[in-house]
Amino acid sequence: MKKILIADDKPSSRELIRTLLEYAGYEIYEAADGQEAVEVARATLPDLILLDIHMPRLDGYGAVREMRQDDRLKYLPIVALTASAMHTDRDRILKAGFTAHITKPVNLAVLGEELARLLSVRQEVIFQSKSDTE
Repeated sequence: MKKILIADDKPSSRELIRTLLEYAGYEIYEAADGQEAVEVARATLPDLILLDIHMPRLDGYGAVREMRQDDRLKYLPIVALTASAMHTDRDRILKAGFTAHITKPVNLAVLGEELARLLSVRQEVIFQSKSDTE
């Protein structure tokens, strides 16, 4: 089972993504701020991190910088989740060390495509509705 860390300061955002990913068969860990994200990532060594940019204590940029300095997390896929959708924002995010960038509100098809690409899983098994599987 692939492990994913969701780091977002909004509980409702974490809950929505957690529910979808757990349904798709992922083991989920959560963090409410950037500092907690770094600590949880070091403790659990997830397969992928979904990291909000604007969080208290340590923002996403600071968190990804700390994670990239840890040899165990250096090459881990870290996806920025942010409402910042400008082309310059995307460039800054990727230069900061993020692997990919997804804008909020999260489009489930886009999230599924990124997870499939970054985790090498079949996309069609991600986010299937119950009616599709019955």
